[in-house]
Amino acid sequence: MSTQYLKVEGHKDLVRDRNSKAIINHNRTAYEVAKKRADEAQRQRDEIRNTTREINILKCEMHEIKDMLVELINR
Repeated sequence: MSTQYLKVEGHKDLVRDRNSKAIINHNRTAYEVAKKRADEAQRQRDEIRNTTREINILKCEMHEIKDMLVELINR
């Protein structure tokens, strides 16, 4: 452990940077798990956003079809 870091009492994987006062987790596995969780959450948000776009496009197309049918009926 470098003198640049202080151990955080009660947490074996956490240290405090003396300069920035930031808490740093030295547990690589925990970092990778958190990164995967964040990536999966982003993927789900993207999927929801894309699905919403597709639904909105379909709604617009349905409105166009309805308008065309109304126009045909009124002729």
